[in-house]
Amino acid sequence: MTDTPDATPLSLRFAGISDVGRVRKDNQDSGYAGPWVLTVCDGVGGAARGDIASSTAVQQLRKLDVRPTDDLLALVAGAVHRAHDRIGELVEEDPALNGTSTTLTVALFDGSRVALGHIGDSRAYLHRNGTLTQLTKDHTFVQSLIDEGRITEEESRFHPHRNLILKAVDGIHEAEPDLFFVDLAPGDRLFLCSDGACGVLDDDRMSDILGSGTPDYAAVEMVRASLEAGSSDNVTCVVADVVEGELEEPLEPLLLGAAAELPRRNRGGVAHMFRGHRSGDTGEMEPVPDEVPYAITTDPIDPEVARYAPRAPRRFVWLKRLAALAIVAGLVWVGAAAAYSWSQDQYYVSEHDGNVTIFRGVDANLPGVTLHHPYEESSIELDNLSNYDAGQVRQGIEANSLEDARRTVDNLAANRESSSADTTTATDSGA
Repeated sequence: MTDTPDATPLSLRFAGISDVGRVRKDNQDSGYAGPWVLTVCDGVGGAARGDIASSTAVQQLRKLDVRPTDDLLALVAGAVHRAHDRIGELVEEDPALNGTSTTLTVALFDGSRVALGHIGDSRAYLHRNGTLTQLTKDHTFVQSLIDEGRITEEESRFHPHRNLILKAVDGIHEAEPDLFFVDLAPGDRLFLCSDGACGVLDDDRMSDILGSGTPDYAAVEMVRASLEAGSSDNVTCVVADVVEGELEEPLEPLLLGAAAELPRRNRGGVAHMFRGHRSGDTGEMEPVPDEVPYAITTDPIDPEVARYAPRAPRRFVWLKRLAALAIVAGLVWVGAAAAYSWSQDQYYVSEHDGNVTIFRGVDANLPGVTLHHPYEESSIELDNLSNYDAGQVRQGIEANSLEDARRTVDNLAANRESSSADTTTATDSGA
């Protein structure tokens, strides 16, 4: 749909719900629904605190919830990068969060269309005239297999690596979201969800649910259907109807899941079906008990923990440490070899076996290492030198090069001959 001055403005009538699910003790999902922004983020599970990543992203994205006046795609891209930067800051402040990440799907509405930003495997759909269209494309390993024609969409739901995603917002790797526009028309229904819903429900089932009822009913029914279909993950759903004109009663924005930061209510006794879902939980399923069943605790791989990384497992740690030591030893050896090579280009003049000798190397030693050796021995005996010259030779006379050392020896020889001549003259004069 193209914007025109006479076009009737559209509005969003929205609802959202997030449920911790049957298995997980914590909700790693976060969501937000407002007049101008819809978003769902799914954080990584485990010790890296995916709830912090997803809620941090939502807190940045919800700042877009004002009537946009600038380039929508630029606004969405900027918000995604701010979420990336903020998560990076949190990791720097607390290294224990290293490895945390979140998927991200956000829709920014301007009264006629939405600008979508997407990273990971949360999804956005458009339900129009009874037909459901997936708007986003998963950044997952199984999606790459689907694109290559190696598996079907149905087979991907049961693939052993269906939980592995290739892109997420982690504060480390530069966030590069898919960005695009979707034109809207009255009667359209937007649906955003985490993979706890779309990972277990096929398009026909989702289309059937989205084809009737209010947004509130559709969101709740989608969560219920996902859990009944066997979803073991958190489930978050946001539904928004596109309607003509402004709403008579503006809706209050909704924070969902981890971003709501509200304590889960006590679900003991009879559950009140669908009460309180605006605070982040349907309340329809009992949470996992504090003592997790043996079958769960002994499961060697938690798909939610493994899902956002493809970070390699810690294998062959001893081999890596040995390789690191070998590299350090190699660098030390290279440095020592370079120092020894330099020393062998140095020369000095000293005494060897009573004669003036040119030595190669430096006038020093290290434990177990000799850094010099006689190179050229002259016929000049130390006893024939003056006391001063002899003392200088015994201490060692530095030279800039081999030629410089030879000139020093020649000078000592000349001094010896001069001293001998002076002695002879003095003797003759005395006679």
